[in-house]
Amino acid sequence: MNKTSTLTSAGALEKEEVNEVMNKVTWKTYIAISKTGIVISNLITTFTGLFLAAYYTGTSLSSDPLNALLALLGSALVMAGACALNNYIDRDIDHLMERTKERPSVSGELTGKQVLTYGLSLSAIGTIFLAMTTLTAAVIGLAGLFVYVVLYSMWTKRTTTLNTIVGSFSGAVPPLIGWAAIDPGLHSIAWSLFLIMFIWQPPHFLALAMKRVDEYKRAGIPMLPVVAGFKVTKRQIVWYVAALIPVSLTVAHFGTVYTVVAALLGVGWLAIGLAAYKYKDDLKWAKHMFLYSLNYLTVMFVLMVLVHMF
Repeated sequence: MNKTSTLTSAGALEKEEVNEVMNKVTWKTYIAISKTGIVISNLITTFTGLFLAAYYTGTSLSSDPLNALLALLGSALVMAGACALNNYIDRDIDHLMERTKERPSVSGELTGKQVLTYGLSLSAIGTIFLAMTTLTAAVIGLAGLFVYVVLYSMWTKRTTTLNTIVGSFSGAVPPLIGWAAIDPGLHSIAWSLFLIMFIWQPPHFLALAMKRVDEYKRAGIPMLPVVAGFKVTKRQIVWYVAALIPVSLTVAHFGTVYTVVAALLGVGWLAIGLAAYKYKDDLKWAKHMFLYSLNYLTVMFVLMVLVHMF
């Protein structure tokens, strides 16, 4: 076999291997980089904003179901797009962390170009859908996208412990988007929902950072427990949880049921937080705080809808 035929065979083999990898890419592969868990969780808060806006403006979601659908679908696509772009940016460090090392953007199932194109496409389509509801909803969605992708993922995540605060801004916009899709004026209730989400996020993510402290350290990400240790982190978590209680009661006019449940949930979370000083196992405490935070958010926002239905 001459040199030319050898090169031709090698090229054909390489092309065949590439095609084999491409053939393995399915819709499930793309779903994996969309962080559906995060999207679904945030859609609950988006729907709450949407539902409450309709309630307090004297309208009904059933009177314009297309608008509601566009708001929810647009929000989901923008959030999924942002998550995909985060995967694209972090593909150089994700292999260092246990919970991210299997992502298609790391394993090679998807190329960087594929991930980038997917993320940008979803973000663009989602923004268009939001603009079909109100321009304000689209602007808020774009603002959240910019903060998460540029200010958080590309900048502060790798440079400062304040990354959690920066990320909290983008994580708090879903209920604002939902409200703006109905009422671009953004009533004070909408801002209360934003504040609840904003203050909820630091204790949630700091607890996660404690659980994954070794991974963050290995990846060189300056999360608070990596830089300042567990003692400082626990104190910060407790302060945020304490601040969340009065903030959650800024909408006490939702009724007695809401007020009592919100207060009990907040006090319960604070009690677990204060127990940190008696816990001998910091990681076990962080796990309890993290799981409680997930249940807290879900119960609170579902409750807001329920007390306005009955």
